[in-house]
Amino acid sequence: MSELIDRGHYRNLAGLDAGEVSARVPAVSVDQEQNYALDILDSRCLISPKECNVRPQDGFPPLHEYFNLFAVHYLLTGQNVAPKKEWISEKDLPGGATFFRGPHEIPTRLITDNVADSLETFRILCRKRGGSSLDMADAAYSFQVTEKIPVAILYWLGDEDFPSEAKLLFDRSINSHFALDIIYALAVGMCMELGNTRIE
Repeated sequence: MSELIDRGHYRNLAGLDAGEVSARVPAVSVDQEQNYALDILDSRCLISPKECNVRPQDGFPPLHEYFNLFAVHYLLTGQNVAPKKEWISEKDLPGGATFFRGPHEIPTRLITDNVADSLETFRILCRKRGGSSLDMADAAYSFQVTEKIPVAILYWLGDEDFPSEAKLLFDRSINSHFALDIIYALAVGMCMELGNTRIE
């Protein structure tokens, strides 16, 4: 997965004016080497167009590599658009019903497997990763992935007829920022992070 991010994306980012990027993506800070610092979920990453890499800032945990791809594209295409505060599924996005299936199905099973049919474990997991409770499903939490990009995770406890189920929702403004493949990267990153977080 080391070549997940095409080097052309870093070259495109290096060619942008840092002030213009910061105006579009207001949570970004830039140093003298034009390395961008960006808060993502509960971490902070450094995006270096010159070195063609994304790495966690000292003292912060690394995130799944799909978040690195998300970070670069957030700088490239993110807009200074306020969230619309309306949750939609991936299938509600233009083209989403066709795109988000087969190899692009969002792997929410990673979350349900991790919490093992326990609402309380789901709640602990979400709070541990900075989630804020929502009044939806059997339990639900919103996550401020970046300042302009909220994501919600909903959970329904299963029974003898249906297995437990998790679902991701996005703010309706998400397609103002990203193409579907980057929304998919964001979704996979969320599932990987919550699926791999250990509850001690």
